[in-house]
Amino acid sequence: MTTRSCSSSIKNHPIDAIILWVDGNDENHRLKMLSFLNDIETIKSKNFRTRYDHVNEIKFTIDSILKYAPFIRNIFIITDNQTPDFLKTTGRKDYYKNVSIIDHKIIFSGYEQFLPTFNSRTIESFMFRIPNLAEHFIYFNDDFFLINKTEPEDFFRNGYPVLRGKWQKLDKDKFLKKFKKQRFGHKYAQQYSAKLAGFDNYYNFKHTPHPFRKSTFEKYLKTNEEVFIENVKHKFRNKKQFLLQGLINHIEIKNKTCYFKNDYQLLYFRSYKKPLPWYKFKLNIKTNKKLFLGLQSLDKCPPKTLNYILKWLEKRMEIEQSSIK
Repeated sequence: MTTRSCSSSIKNHPIDAIILWVDGNDENHRLKMLSFLNDIETIKSKNFRTRYDHVNEIKFTIDSILKYAPFIRNIFIITDNQTPDFLKTTGRKDYYKNVSIIDHKIIFSGYEQFLPTFNSRTIESFMFRIPNLAEHFIYFNDDFFLINKTEPEDFFRNGYPVLRGKWQKLDKDKFLKKFKKQRFGHKYAQQYSAKLAGFDNYYNFKHTPHPFRKSTFEKYLKTNEEVFIENVKHKFRNKKQFLLQGLINHIEIKNKTCYFKNDYQLLYFRSYKKPLPWYKFKLNIKTNKKLFLGLQSLDKCPPKTLNYILKWLEKRMEIEQSSIK
């Protein structure tokens, strides 16, 4: 970890936010996807659909940034020729004036042979190519939410990203893991990324907003274009892919151009099998000292619990009427 002082501020340096979003319920999107899958049963399966289905979480993601991170300059939503409904119907257009839609064609300029793509790992690899993107940016999934006031220093210190995570052994070095069937999920892709950066362990990061420097992405692409191209050619997730943002994190670690924070400051739900009172307790009591809320696969949530969570989010993101023009 860098030994530079954590006291200096980067408030004078612009910070942008990026969100990847897809409306998997859009029939045009489904037909486009099906032309590459040729398997209607696959596209209907819940485990597959959850990567594309939504319950309009993105509105709360954006509202949370506007309320709890007012220092954010621009919010860019990367989509495939889509726009979230609330941006089309809202009567608060001035409130969302710094929110922009960035089509895949813009960030894939010069690499159009990889379009269309339905692979978040591929899209993430190109997100740094948004025109006029700030050097410092924060990447959100549409199931990440800010739930308390944040400061620039929660994400960057002295111009360097603050990485939230913990060091872990690679699965190949864990005795019990050696006898289990290999899974090619998020953790595997992180480990793959760490190995590419030359590490024999990995810094495991969770579902929190991820701060990045654009220049680190640019330098990697400039010197490793063949590796980059091999990684982004897959239209759907593939076990051969690494997480480019995971690799970028490990490059920052290797160069000692980051800060570590072991406290995720996160409340995270990934399944919704517990009774409703459990979620009420967590959301109303356990969020007081947290900055971030992660709600993975909210589309799988039972209706009663989902209704409560959405109403909780709506109340949490309420703004003063004076902020609405």
